[in-house]
Amino acid sequence: MRLRPRGRTADLYADLYAALAAVLLVLTAVLVGRRVQDAHRSLFVHWPPLFADWDPHTGPGTPAAVLVAFAAVLYGPALALRLPWRGLLAVSWAVALAWTWSLALVDGWQRGVAGRLTTRNEYLTVIGRFDDIPAALREFTRHIVAGPPGAWPAHIAGHPPAATLTFVLLDRAGLRGGGWAGAWCITVGATACVAALVTVRALADERLARRAAPFLVLAPAAVWVGASADGYFMAVAAWSVALLALAVTGRSVGWAALSGLLFGLTCYLSYGLTLFALIGAAVLVPGRHRVRERPLIAVLPAAGAAVVPVLFTLAGFDWWEAYRLLVTRYNQGVGGIRPYGYWVWANLACTVLITGVATAAGLRRTGALLVRRRHDVLSLPGRPGAAARLALLVSAALLALLCADLSGMSKAETERIWLPFALWLLPSGALLSHPRAWLTAQAVLALLLNHLLLTGW
Repeated sequence: MRLRPRGRTADLYADLYAALAAVLLVLTAVLVGRRVQDAHRSLFVHWPPLFADWDPHTGPGTPAAVLVAFAAVLYGPALALRLPWRGLLAVSWAVALAWTWSLALVDGWQRGVAGRLTTRNEYLTVIGRFDDIPAALREFTRHIVAGPPGAWPAHIAGHPPAATLTFVLLDRAGLRGGGWAGAWCITVGATACVAALVTVRALADERLARRAAPFLVLAPAAVWVGASADGYFMAVAAWSVALLALAVTGRSVGWAALSGLLFGLTCYLSYGLTLFALIGAAVLVPGRHRVRERPLIAVLPAAGAAVVPVLFTLAGFDWWEAYRLLVTRYNQGVGGIRPYGYWVWANLACTVLITGVATAAGLRRTGALLVRRRHDVLSLPGRPGAAARLALLVSAALLALLCADLSGMSKAETERIWLPFALWLLPSGALLSHPRAWLTAQAVLALLLNHLLLTGW
């Protein structure tokens, strides 16, 4: 059933209202944030709600960023529908790489890439303390709480040791320094869009995945993927979901075990990413009949997910004890001072800035789709219920993000911390009409953010 023109116009107006509401949320967060910061100095960010400084500038990446944005808006939607599937995946990764690299290089090589992971709170500052990895793991929890000599810097204390070990192993492999670390995060992080495309195709249908591709590639979130470790975390978590989707939809039961292995690693990269279990559950729901027929699809992820925790536990690291100590450390620092009453909603303004107004409109369509229970609301060809399955996946990601928000353990800096969740909101762009107009808004937002602000990560 096709929507009547009047229905399409009403939907477009509703999309614009959702986008306007998102813009107003950001403006309110900026104005209220500046007032709170000027009066109380309690936000600990210079350009609320973002951890950034006002610094209009251009750089060596500017021409490339503008060119990539222009080409992706002009040709992206059509190419996404015409390319062979494997070609689309390769091109999506390549364009995501070009977009992320060019945005990072707007700040220059040192400030935008090589220096990001070498500042005093970052992972590369403690490489020397992991000369004896087993000993470092056994002693890891003793250095989480601030105060005693040898306390970890903020990011090392704030994450399980797999995050730091990644950069230790890169160093051991000869890929030393901030340049290699930044390149690792950008290169691996850019694969997350491929994982999301694989997932949407498996759970929904190929047509929706193709429509989502330009929104995944041209996301404003790329400003923070290049270069922060959270971009790398995003990719690991995304591939755990993608492989589970492949297993559930019949590609191979073997993918289920690897999915579990990556989920276990995800939980040892960042404590908060345990919430990805909600997204995994949303993947299992459409395939519940297949899971009943082949219980290994549910058993293998659980078995795989146990591998990393068992290894770290045998090495002497206690995840639960570490998280308890992290809560203490968090409250010792600015996390204990930043006002929950501001950040509980201003964090959502940060999410608007990393996902763009197109995603706000896409989420409006997602909600409408779930409420109406109409699978043909956009008259898109494909398997029955494809759009509803996509809406379920997006909604699960939104629920995980809201749980992280309400926990109070993510007050500020969520433009970086929530990259793994934000990725799964972007495919809602597949539900929108007039994709070029929405992609233009996405690209303009990213370019403005990167050229007007000097982001802290």
